[in-house]
Amino acid sequence: MTELEKMRAGEVYSMFDDELDLIRAKAERLIFQFNHEPDRQTRRGYLEELGVDMHPSAHIQQPFTTCYGCHIKLGANSFINWDAVILDHGGVTIGEQVLIGPKVQIYTVNHALDATERAAGNEQAQPVVIGDRAWIGGGVIILPGVTIGKEAIVAAGAVVTRDVAPGDRVGGNPAKSLARK
Repeated sequence: MTELEKMRAGEVYSMFDDELDLIRAKAERLIFQFNHEPDRQTRRGYLEELGVDMHPSAHIQQPFTTCYGCHIKLGANSFINWDAVILDHGGVTIGEQVLIGPKVQIYTVNHALDATERAAGNEQAQPVVIGDRAWIGGGVIILPGVTIGKEAIVAAGAVVTRDVAPGDRVGGNPAKSLARK
């Protein structure tokens, strides 16, 4: 099994792998071009070449940063505001009509906790899923393995460390339900 296959399967893999480095280098080039291109259609072409799976009505505002890009899926009428950072190693699936505020960070990867393994480049990726019609406020950080349910709202500045139920409203660090009980 290649390191890319291990990464996609959620197994421990080496970030120092040559194949992964080539994919990241391609992403760096295309993201640089995307972030410096004034024409919207040309920018979209860079994302398509990167492998971002975007519905034609979806939009990613520049500047934008990602590691691979080919593990991102963005549904119809969804919008990612400026300065988003998506570490998409484990896959990021964003549903339809999702609004993502500025400076949101979505992480799907963790380095090894053991210092020796971490120095060796070992990491593990888990997917992030955001359901249809969710709203992610500005400055939110979403950690690996989190699912945010349909129509949920994540308050600005929240750090989401665990799943958010459909329709729930969460905020804080770590994010907790704000629903009245």
